[in-house]
Amino acid sequence: MKHKILIAGMFVASLFASCSDDYLDAPAQSTLDESVIFSSPGLAEAAIDGIKIPFAETNSYRGRFLPFYGLNTDTEWYNSSQTVSDASDLCTYDAKPNNSQMNTTNNAWAMMYSGIERANICIRGLRAYGNPTPGSQLGYLLGEALTLRAIYYADLVKAWGDVPGRFEPLNNATIYVGKTSRDEIYKQLLADLGEAATLVPWPGEIKETTSVERINKAFVKGLRARLAMVASGYQQYPDGIRRSNDPALSVASMYALALAESRSVIASGSAHLESSFETFWKKYNQEYLVAGGESLWELPFSDGRGRMLFTFAVRHTTNDQFHANGANRGGTAGPLPTVFYDYDVKDTRRDVTCVPYKYGTAVNNIAKQELGTLNTWYFGKYRYEWMTRFVTSTNDDGVNKIYMRYAEVLLIAAEAANELEGPAAAAPYLKEVRRRAFATADQATKVEDYVNSKSTKDAMFKALVDENKYEFTGEMERKQNLIRWNLLKAKLDEAKVNMKSLADHTGNYATVPTTLYYKFKADNVSLDIYGLNKGETTNPGAGYTSIAWTWTGAAADTKINTLYKPGVNPDNRQFWPIWQVFLEGSNGKLTNDYGY
Repeated sequence: MKHKILIAGMFVASLFASCSDDYLDAPAQSTLDESVIFSSPGLAEAAIDGIKIPFAETNSYRGRFLPFYGLNTDTEWYNSSQTVSDASDLCTYDAKPNNSQMNTTNNAWAMMYSGIERANICIRGLRAYGNPTPGSQLGYLLGEALTLRAIYYADLVKAWGDVPGRFEPLNNATIYVGKTSRDEIYKQLLADLGEAATLVPWPGEIKETTSVERINKAFVKGLRARLAMVASGYQQYPDGIRRSNDPALSVASMYALALAESRSVIASGSAHLESSFETFWKKYNQEYLVAGGESLWELPFSDGRGRMLFTFAVRHTTNDQFHANGANRGGTAGPLPTVFYDYDVKDTRRDVTCVPYKYGTAVNNIAKQELGTLNTWYFGKYRYEWMTRFVTSTNDDGVNKIYMRYAEVLLIAAEAANELEGPAAAAPYLKEVRRRAFATADQATKVEDYVNSKSTKDAMFKALVDENKYEFTGEMERKQNLIRWNLLKAKLDEAKVNMKSLADHTGNYATVPTTLYYKFKADNVSLDIYGLNKGETTNPGAGYTSIAWTWTGAAADTKINTLYKPGVNPDNRQFWPIWQVFLEGSNGKLTNDYGY
């Protein structure tokens, strides 16, 4: 599938080039091309695959949007947040319009609009020439095009707030346009996804929906539920932080839509949680692409294009027995050091999510695990050592980005049900997520008693905020949720206090050990670590080596204080600025809000 997309993109490149570069000319030749392409399922499918190409361009999702958007929160941060740079500015809520990482004509903003233009051309062509009805292949392709366009727009609005809304191919009247209210964009996306859901089958129902790299009904409905929650949530508008004033986007309306869509996915039986959290993430790193499980849809990167492990994996200092992707790969970001200690010690998600070691310099191509420091952890969801394909590219690993998984559908259902019907209605969905996280012997207390104790709407909501943390740390979904809950600055400030307590070993972190003990397991590569759990202070004896597990002084204070840049209010910096190159090229139509 990954190679097919590249070939398809080359095949239809001339179509997109002619339609986007020659929009000032008479459309006769372009229209003739579209009449042929979009009435033929094979040619139309190649054009739809072309919509996906901008995801993987150098400065698009691959190298700019995914590595930086979503950091820093109360669970995740850029591991070099304390180092002043244009890269850290993107994460510490202090990006400038001339940011050198982003202020290029080929960055994520430009590539998202390139994908939107490709989608607009396909949608127009299919509607005009394809007779895209439910159950037909051209109908499926229209649903896929509508959904891909919604993905690009959802991420534009997530990162920039109000942006230009273009839902038709460019023409000489729409070269320069100003920003569109995100409320209008959200309403369009919700309508588009509603239509797409009538056109796209469930996972595995047709050949196209057997892979998580193609759009299916479970994902469409899940994405629609997510966007409904976001559209009705709190967010920074030019006039302040508030919910939408549009009655169509009210909490009552949007939560009802989200609940209906998430329950539809749940009732369909077309998706399910993997048997264990670790099993799911191992299969992800092994590039298991069969639809109908937990992953609903993934950004499809080719084997040599994409940087999820390159950026986020447990760090590898050199090439070694697990990869040849280059030196110091992975580890750009990681969990806040408090996160490991916030998990219940019996929660099986903890050790998958939070990793305290890296792989050191390889000797004879064999690298061993090495303990780092208390303030630098890695995301264990991404691991070269779990791959079955040996990566040799020096720039990319090719592992897909999971865009949405079934656990989110369950937690959306729980949140919407809690708001509309009360905590008892939310409880079954929360229990399903937690049941997977705990061993059978612990479920009476950690699942049943825990969830049943959340007997008020407020208690259940707070439990869901926490559950999202335990389930999704390292997937960079937290920032948008904190914004829509109106908890961004409050949770960031709470995280600063907690990290200071951890550094000082006080409060909830008073019993975190100050010394770790380790030895190598039988494989002479993996570490056997004692002292990570609270209260583990007894020397385990001969065979173990000790290491200080502390984080003190000015260095600790500096890193903690740069979770967001000192002097900056993150609630007033919920979005990135529009980059200078696009302001200057907008003929005066685009300006920045929010004090940029």
